[in-house]
Amino acid sequence: MDRPIHKSCYNDNCVCETVEKIIEAQDKVAAATTDCTTSCHQSVRDLLSPAANENDKTTVPFILYCKGNCKPFIASGVHKSPIEGYPNDEYFKCIETPVFRAKRFTNRRNCCVLVELLRPVNANGYPIADKGEKLCDFFQDKTPHKTIHFQETGICITLDLKEFMAILCLDAIRPLS
Repeated sequence: MDRPIHKSCYNDNCVCETVEKIIEAQDKVAAATTDCTTSCHQSVRDLLSPAANENDKTTVPFILYCKGNCKPFIASGVHKSPIEGYPNDEYFKCIETPVFRAKRFTNRRNCCVLVELLRPVNANGYPIADKGEKLCDFFQDKTPHKTIHFQETGICITLDLKEFMAILCLDAIRPLS
């Protein structure tokens, strides 16, 4: 079911429009060509393709770029984590990441969306970096630290998409739990 997108998104806010398409595609997968190999259009198509369903792809991860400085937005979040050697104890751990999964619009009219922070991890599921000053700090290419997957964090924040000027979609995936 294609829903009309808020009219200002066509004129002022292509980030809002793109995130809305990502959410609709992810919802279709949960319920049920471009020249670019990495683009939002291609990632949404890949997510909805029959081949993607065989691979259980459920998410189009994306990176947002702030207005003004054109830098990637790196969000911070806090979650409880077990203390090694103390199975009954937890502490509050802070992570940063530039990678998000759209969950749902909290206010479609104003382009406010709930996103989950996705943690870049290596092949063994270990975090690549929990902090960074620039995008490439979270994407390593040296073994054993290569960024292979993204892990759900359960940390969600609400973003005003009107505050961003660009979006980079990554290949459709199924995040690690």
